[in-house]
Amino acid sequence: MKIEFDQLRAGTVHFRLVEEEDAAFICGLRNNPVLNKHISQSSAVVDEQRAWIKTYKNRENLGQEYYFIICRNDNNLPVGTIRLYDFQHNPKKSFCWGSWILNENKPRFAAIESALLVYKFAFEQLKFEQSHFDVRKENTGVHNFHMRLGAQHIDGNELDNFYIYPSSKYYEILNEYQKFLG
Repeated sequence: MKIEFDQLRAGTVHFRLVEEEDAAFICGLRNNPVLNKHISQSSAVVDEQRAWIKTYKNRENLGQEYYFIICRNDNNLPVGTIRLYDFQHNPKKSFCWGSWILNENKPRFAAIESALLVYKFAFEQLKFEQSHFDVRKENTGVHNFHMRLGAQHIDGNELDNFYIYPSSKYYEILNEYQKFLG
């Protein structure tokens, strides 16, 4: 699939696909104790991250997964990551998203803009019908963020809350949030 990158630009941030050269940046994010409280652990070894990216690029080429670096519009500085994966087709065409980390150099509206860009890409370009995702129970800020956008809390376990976000909800809130997409 050809990605329309001009559509992956919001008011202050844009997405670009991850490359092997991003391994050190990703390791720095994922192993920062301030940023990694609510995410799964990963290796701090840059060569291991580079090898993971190399195998990921095969999945990207097959249209099975997309991993983006979130960059500032004003200077192209990388400020975070976000990933779409676990593409399902029954009973609904659904995707999961995560690996969402933003560092201290992010612009003020980077969180809302990057979430909206994920939905814009998945619902408008990839034609998914919904998103499914999980949030650590203790991550109340992200839980509240998703609920404000209209996510539906559907279940949970000892560690995580589980949600779905239908494409209809994205289109319903789009007028209110369009200002973030530029």
